[in-house]
Amino acid sequence: MTPELHRRPIAARNLAVTGAVAGWLIHRSTSPDAISAAGMLAAIVAGCAFAATAWVETGAGALWVAGAVLVQLRLLANLLDGMVAVGRDIASPRGELWNEVPDRVSDTAVLVGLGVAGGSWALGLAAALAAMATAYVRAVGKAAGGPSDFRGPMAKQQRMAIATLVALWCGLAPASWQVSWIGLSLPALALVVITALSIVTAGRRLAGIARALAR
Repeated sequence: MTPELHRRPIAARNLAVTGAVAGWLIHRSTSPDAISAAGMLAAIVAGCAFAATAWVETGAGALWVAGAVLVQLRLLANLLDGMVAVGRDIASPRGELWNEVPDRVSDTAVLVGLGVAGGSWALGLAAALAAMATAYVRAVGKAAGGPSDFRGPMAKQQRMAIATLVALWCGLAPASWQVSWIGLSLPALALVVITALSIVTAGRRLAGIARALAR
């Protein structure tokens, strides 16, 4: 099984600016694990910023925007840690832990924070558990000898894209433009979509891995 089969296909990995940043980090012997930890910290702070919008009376817009930026920084760190590990030729089994565990913490922090902001921490927790299920199926498939299955429709990039767009809308759109439906705010509605499509994603990955192992 080649290493490329276990790397998430990300178009941004081939961008010149991304390569330049990765090269700068490689030149300074930056630890990929430290980059992973920084991404996790960004996600935790993003989740706290989202949750704080439920309690503050002024400045909620700034918290939403800050959270959106931090979510994207989390994704950038997720991209760079692997590029630096490969570029420095120091990829290791321990690095797999740093690649996976912070991701689960990051997803949980962002989605539960979004749930608190939307008035239902339970919806955030449900979305986090569904997201964890997609990663669990992928990890089990890899452990069984199959390729890592990164198919969607609700993989990490899609989850974080929705969280970012919702945060920007809540932070920048006028109050009269804020969306609600059947008593659910926009963040709550987004979490319902993330949960449902993450369950679909886990099912698709499970079926695809089963077919690959059968071959």
